[in-house]
Amino acid sequence: MRLIKICHCERDMKPYILGKEGVWNLEDQDIVKMFCIRSEQAIEELSKKYGKLCSNVARNILNDDQDAEECVNDTYLGVWNSVPPKQPDPLLTYVCKITRNLAIKKYHANTAFKRNSCYEVALSELEGCLAAPDSAEAELSAQELTEALNRFLSTLDRENRILFVRRYWYADSISDLAEQFGMSNRNISLRLFRTREKLRSHLVQEGVLL
Repeated sequence: MRLIKICHCERDMKPYILGKEGVWNLEDQDIVKMFCIRSEQAIEELSKKYGKLCSNVARNILNDDQDAEECVNDTYLGVWNSVPPKQPDPLLTYVCKITRNLAIKKYHANTAFKRNSCYEVALSELEGCLAAPDSAEAELSAQELTEALNRFLSTLDRENRILFVRRYWYADSISDLAEQFGMSNRNISLRLFRTREKLRSHLVQEGVLL
């Protein structure tokens, strides 16, 4: 199973993250400052602001509430141990990346992982337009594929870019995406299919796929 990085813009993602929960009391930089002065209140504020999102990311990958909760708690510890010296900006991307990496690590380490997780389903969709593991194209470095994929994302309009990232980075389910975007499950699936077809054409055009 090939893992790839997807760069995305926090500015694009926030409207789909805040939802009905309204405006947060603390700005990201204020939370980072609290971590820097070693205030334990920083973890509580981080949890209030991004805890639900982190839980969703971990749960989509692991398909297990207990494992997801453990990943989120480990995320807070990871931020505590790395800030300072790091001062992440944007904080949202930094926190989600830690959660996702921890969840993927647990996913592969867990010998009893669920085969029906949203993460695996999403990856299987994406791998359908990438090279087979034993093909010549698969010998391309992950960096080359990542760069090509991010160039492709820059060609998409904002809504389709967000949809792609929510599905293949955050592993949101089709039904969750349908609710977020106010569309039917069928329309979401169709949009994703068309985007994957465009991605495959883009990779062929760039010489990444033959």
